[in-house]
Amino acid sequence: MQSQCIQVVGFGRPEVLVASQVDVGEPMAGEARVRQTGIGVNYVDVYHRTGQLHGDGPVPPFIPGVQANGIVESIGAGVTDVAVGDRVTYANIGIGSYTEWRCVPADRLVQIPDGVADDLVSAAFLRGLTCHYLLTRLYKVRPGDTILVHAAAGGVGQMMVQWARELGAIVIGTVGNDDKAAFVSRLGCQHPIVYTRENFRERVLEITGGLGVPVVYDSVGADTFIDSLACLRPMGIAINYGTASGQVPPFPLQMLHSKSLSVCRPTLKTWVADRQDLLKASADLFSVLQSGKVKVDIAEKLPLHEARRAHELIESRRLQGALLLTTG
Repeated sequence: MQSQCIQVVGFGRPEVLVASQVDVGEPMAGEARVRQTGIGVNYVDVYHRTGQLHGDGPVPPFIPGVQANGIVESIGAGVTDVAVGDRVTYANIGIGSYTEWRCVPADRLVQIPDGVADDLVSAAFLRGLTCHYLLTRLYKVRPGDTILVHAAAGGVGQMMVQWARELGAIVIGTVGNDDKAAFVSRLGCQHPIVYTRENFRERVLEITGGLGVPVVYDSVGADTFIDSLACLRPMGIAINYGTASGQVPPFPLQMLHSKSLSVCRPTLKTWVADRQDLLKASADLFSVLQSGKVKVDIAEKLPLHEARRAHELIESRRLQGALLLTTG
């Protein structure tokens, strides 16, 4: 069958996103064919489109996107993890989600529980899995921890603020303006910092009485990471999980010596490579979504053919909610 899709025909601005078609056949052994109903737009899609991932990224032409959900239409031989008719979702199985139909490895699909809306899953799944490993595994946030979250009003940031508060943390969050500061305050961020007029390094040390924080969650990269190191207490860890302002520049490891600091540049796929880890993280995410402890606003829903507009919006950094593409 022919599936409508979006392709990246060359690295560059959103104009390189071009409507196209791709053949989708019957699923092979171990695969399921999914009729996709919702596609999450995430900042990693921008990294892929602009070629920021260097040797780890795809080469044009390719279909972008790393997350979607839909209905299983058919299954290949040996598939036991899902059945025809199941509502399912996936993330981080590789690029290719900007399309109507797709055959995917069945063991990477997760069934969506009854009572969890499709749009909420499209908005939250990739971001939520990211929050899960950052807050509960890479650094295990404990009650009373004071943590620093950069881009606290962003897609991952706003979920992280809420989830960290549920874990009992005191959250310091950097944002770009007063409106975003008020927004993250409503989410539970006790100490919003407007970085455009405040020195976040000085404010973090002031808030913590000069001690610093045990962990910094940094999705900004070049503009923030070196100053983030100065915000850490002894034996703290700076986690760079995104590069919205560009790659972190090289720095001497000796900068870490005096306080025995650690740095990490993780990626979600390694934390959910094992199916049991994927199912556990998904179950925990669905639990906080169903309970309302973590809420996700949807800023825009656009049809698949408006992918260019979606990328313009996400790069504008003006959105305070998730961005979805639909295929219906």
